[in-house]
Amino acid sequence: MSRRIVLPLVAVVCATAQAPKIGDINAYGLHKLTADKLLKSVDLETGGALPPSKGDLEEKLEAVPGVVSARVEVACCDGARAILFVGIEERGGPHFDTRPAPTGIAVLPEDLVNDYHAFLDVVGRAASAGGAAEDYSTGEPRLSDPVARVFQDRFAVFAGANLELLREVLRNSADADQRAVAASVIGYTPKKDQVLNDLQYALQDIDEGVRGNAVRSLKAIAVLAQKRPQLGLKIAPTWLVEMLNSIVLSDRRQSAEALVILTDQANPGALDRMRERALPALIEMARWKTLRYALPSFLLVGRIAGISDADLQAQWQKGDRETAIRQATAPSKPTAPRKP
Repeated sequence: MSRRIVLPLVAVVCATAQAPKIGDINAYGLHKLTADKLLKSVDLETGGALPPSKGDLEEKLEAVPGVVSARVEVACCDGARAILFVGIEERGGPHFDTRPAPTGIAVLPEDLVNDYHAFLDVVGRAASAGGAAEDYSTGEPRLSDPVARVFQDRFAVFAGANLELLREVLRNSADADQRAVAASVIGYTPKKDQVLNDLQYALQDIDEGVRGNAVRSLKAIAVLAQKRPQLGLKIAPTWLVEMLNSIVLSDRRQSAEALVILTDQANPGALDRMRERALPALIEMARWKTLRYALPSFLLVGRIAGISDADLQAQWQKGDRETAIRQATAPSKPTAPRKP
């Protein structure tokens, strides 16, 4: 079975003897429908039993008038309760377009693919032990776990010598697992400026694992770009912003995290594009009940409004999310310079 990284690199299972009850329910993609009406129509409520079948629940949601497609995902855990995410694409609502699957035959060496899958096993064990913290300061993801770093060193060596093959696989391989490996390993090349277009291209891949790895690689490069502006590394926000309207939870979460990095320093173009293309999506996510998932989008909403990070931190600590939302939805104007 193929396996692909979709960050964050955490695999958790609700350790309960019985099927977990539902904790927070976080909905997204709603514009005409209300969350209360939608959830009531499929008998979902906090404290209720977690439905046994993801597919059946998605079919019920898609039978609701006005719903084009639905995506349900479960995260662990709020105590003994599972956190439920319900994504909806409404008829006539925003739609994130992906590119059709490529049909090429390019493949990576078997040894590299095997190393990558072994690396995932190491990361899974490190995450279970709380040791999967990543450092992006060198422009590529680096884990603190020493065994994982051995694999990452191998990826860097391979990427330095085989950039054209990685590019060919990422863009043209018919195998989604091969493209996902390429999207991760290509970020370890020392020639960061030469892979930005390839990673942007991968953000429109039909496979969410490929998109996730591409965002992860871009996040690390974005950190390097801020630390060393003399390198001239420029990451366009266009497709990261479009991913905020995706029905796939990982697309939304990871693109929000990447855009937080891109706007840590002044970036009025990215903020204006978010205001124009994805502000309703960001507001939905900023209002999510599960705080750790809501925070990145709250920061972006506040930055769109021109609020300093210090003031945003104070608002967040007070439980005040509506002030930033109200200011961000004030009559449209170019984004004001934001104080750090």
